[in-house]
Amino acid sequence: MKDDVRQGAWALDHSVPAEQRALLGLAYRMLGSTHDAEDVVQETYSRWYAMPEEERRDIRAPLAWLTRVAGRICLDQLTSARARREHYVGEWIPEPVRDLGVWTSVVAGLDDPADRVTLDESVSMGMLVVLESFTPAERVVFVLHDVFRLPFTEVAEVVGRSPAACRQLAVSARRRLAGKRARPMAEAEQHRDLISAFKRACECGDFDALITMLDPGVIVHTDGGGKAHAGRRPIVGAGKAVRLFLGLLRKRPRMELCEEDVNGRPGAVIRIDGATVAVVATEARGDVLTRIWLVVNPDKLRGWDRRAAVAWR
Repeated sequence: MKDDVRQGAWALDHSVPAEQRALLGLAYRMLGSTHDAEDVVQETYSRWYAMPEEERRDIRAPLAWLTRVAGRICLDQLTSARARREHYVGEWIPEPVRDLGVWTSVVAGLDDPADRVTLDESVSMGMLVVLESFTPAERVVFVLHDVFRLPFTEVAEVVGRSPAACRQLAVSARRRLAGKRARPMAEAEQHRDLISAFKRACECGDFDALITMLDPGVIVHTDGGGKAHAGRRPIVGAGKAVRLFLGLLRKRPRMELCEEDVNGRPGAVIRIDGATVAVVATEARGDVLTRIWLVVNPDKLRGWDRRAAVAWR
């Protein structure tokens, strides 16, 4: 089964069984990495098939069992990931994903449209970045309970704490999140129009127009992981952000800026001769971009090339 899971490759197309996609979506929200999420699901199924067949038959709700096991593996991964990221070169940004439908598969049969909105929001780049500030236990509790609606009694089995302690962890996580929701995000259509205008202004090299599309305090985060040129610290301010993008396009005349959704929000992909060299995730409030994430680490760009696009649809 272990080899089958890897060879199914997690090409992440819709032929992957819904149960496995649901676990992938769960693990991705926990870890912010598709590769790590794939490893978690692979290990979860390995443990399932390592049990004697009679024990498996006695489990009345296999998906619930798989979900709890995946959650425990993610908790261990989050603890070790913190240590690894201390040695990461520059900023670490969650891996961008392109096909939101794959990542909003549900666990335990969630059908309520309100829950679907929560699932969509929870995979946005802005939300994943906020989740990075949570403790491992807070993140696991928040994702399992607030996003996937598992009861605290089951969440407690995953994190090894009492249901009351899990409730407190959820309260703490919600407090961290409250500041992010203080100002409303731009509507999807307004956000998309803004990205279109940003693309046109970049192509024309219109510095003044670009300035008007960015919040004066816009923050640009870049992630090269030591494998591609990127700033070690965030770039703050509209002028600096505009110079960054115009400078990139001037240095590489063959660069093509393409509009594309990133983690379910309007964003862009930068390609050279059809090969993706960067993915741009954005956050907008009103009629300006307030935060931009520029991912250039090649390890995080798999699945974004045009040549590989079919596998993701």
